Amino acid sequence: MSAELDALTAQVQANTDAEQSAITLLTNLHAMLEAAGTDPAKLSALKDTLKNSSDALAAAVVANTPAAPTP
Repeated sequence: MSAELDALTAQVQANTDAEQSAITLLTNLHAMLEAAGTDPAKLSALKDTLKNSSDALAAAVVANTPAAPTP
């Protein structure tokens, strides 16, 4: 029972950390969009930053997702 509680506690913490990261991302994204305004160069740089972050997140998800069991 203790191992199950430890695993559940760890999962709750992982979920909380992920949720807080998402909140931080959205808050920062809003600030970055406000700062970029309508400046094409700033908007292009922001687009590139978001693309790089998106690619890194996608790679991390793929790398850390176990393969489906074979039937």
